[in-house]
Amino acid sequence: MEMRVEGIPNYRLAYVRQTGPYCPGNVQAMEHLKRWAKAKGLLTESAILFGIPQDHPQTTLPEHCRYDACIVISEDTIITEDDLMNDGVCESEFIGGDYVVFKIRHTAEAMQRAWADIFPAVHSLGYQVDNKPIVEKYTGYDLLHRNLCEICVPIKSI
Repeated sequence: MEMRVEGIPNYRLAYVRQTGPYCPGNVQAMEHLKRWAKAKGLLTESAILFGIPQDHPQTTLPEHCRYDACIVISEDTIITEDDLMNDGVCESEFIGGDYVVFKIRHTAEAMQRAWADIFPAVHSLGYQVDNKPIVEKYTGYDLLHRNLCEICVPIKSI
């Protein structure tokens, strides 16, 4: 598992929200977003996508957990009323900051292993986890051709 510290900038996002238990619906939300983004010409090899869990499953009932499948959009990209009404696509902003980024294969096994390893790794670097969501980050090329993703853990110094 590759690991590095990276500053991630603020981004304007288009997103599809899934509410319910994490995992099964997350894939559906991301596929829905990718279909929408492809139709709009946004799903390119340079695209940046995020999977952002909005709730902690230990403190939120599974049926109330929210997951946002997101794609970075430019300032001139227009989200229309039709996008919202027919496709469920909304607009938001990602507030960036410093993250420890773990690059992994995008498989259930690798994700499970990563979740067990990331917290000790963050602490071994002398950081603590900041109070922001841990996000999955995908670039179009890695997602489309190499089946890789990045787990981005927000950090602050101890």
